[in-house]
Amino acid sequence: MDRTIRILGAALGSLVGLGIAATGAGLFSSMAYSGLLLAAWTISWMIVGFALLPYLTIVPARWLISRAEELSTAEFVTAILGLFVGLLLGLLLSLPLAQIEGPLGTWLPLGISLFLGLGMMGLTVAKRNDLIAAAEGAGLVRRARQDAERQDGDPRIVVDTSVLIDGRIAEIVESGFIYGTLVVPRFVLDELQHIADSSDTLRRNRGRRGLDILARMQRDATTPVEIVDDEVPGVAEVDAKLVELAKRRSRVVMTNDFNLNRVAELQGVRVMNINSLANAVKPAVLPGEELRVKVIQEGKEVGQGVGFLDDGTMIVVEGGARLIDRDVDVSVTRVLQTVAGRMIFAQPRLD
Repeated sequence: MDRTIRILGAALGSLVGLGIAATGAGLFSSMAYSGLLLAAWTISWMIVGFALLPYLTIVPARWLISRAEELSTAEFVTAILGLFVGLLLGLLLSLPLAQIEGPLGTWLPLGISLFLGLGMMGLTVAKRNDLIAAAEGAGLVRRARQDAERQDGDPRIVVDTSVLIDGRIAEIVESGFIYGTLVVPRFVLDELQHIADSSDTLRRNRGRRGLDILARMQRDATTPVEIVDDEVPGVAEVDAKLVELAKRRSRVVMTNDFNLNRVAELQGVRVMNINSLANAVKPAVLPGEELRVKVIQEGKEVGQGVGFLDDGTMIVVEGGARLIDRDVDVSVTRVLQTVAGRMIFAQPRLD
């Protein structure tokens, strides 16, 4: 398409150059080397047409198409209605203005129509939510039942890259605890692909794991997973895009990122944090309770041994350094909740 437009532009440019030379009553006829000058003149106009025509046709058309693709259905409909109303008002004002004699009577009605049409189009798009709410209140339109049910009963949870890389989301989704639709924006998928293409081995493996988890959820999970192409113009950072996208939908974002968690909460967006969920579902352990744990290494303090429960909770066994690689019955003495998670202190049980 670009090559065709440029060839057409070169042809039009050469015709324009020849036309100007002809209407100029033989522009180069009285000069020496008139044929050479005419050829150079025509080639110059051909180059101008070749370079300029795409910027007058393809480039504006692509810009308009990209802007139109960013509009939702409601925005597009309100834009068309606003344009129609503006052009209608411009037509009514153009009737008396057209009676003015001279060029002013020709161009003023056209300018007024364009101004009112574009102005009303922008105004209706900006106030589309208020206009739709007013139309619903007046009974002119009614929201579809399935849209209302989806908005109220089927939340759309925007998923962050960190959740896909973490991987635990797949088991949570398969367990049926997630109700609604998981929304993965295209820019999150692009970031995941960029990580998977990294030259760093660890980073590359994490990215590929995230892609595998996403493919697994799309294939096997009962919770729907939707890839959306929504963009946030004017916002460069992925975290900021996620928050803005969550605001447009059900105001829920799923992440393991501490900073994104704080930013989303400050902007009124609900956060579903996998780490918080993991800590919440760990079994409660109270002082005095007896457990059986395998001591696998020495602790930080002298004489301490360290073991882990099945859920990954660390147990510090006082005097357990001499019991490494042994299964020990212990009695819980205290439980601490730290930023990194829960830590249990215990003493070997005396038989």
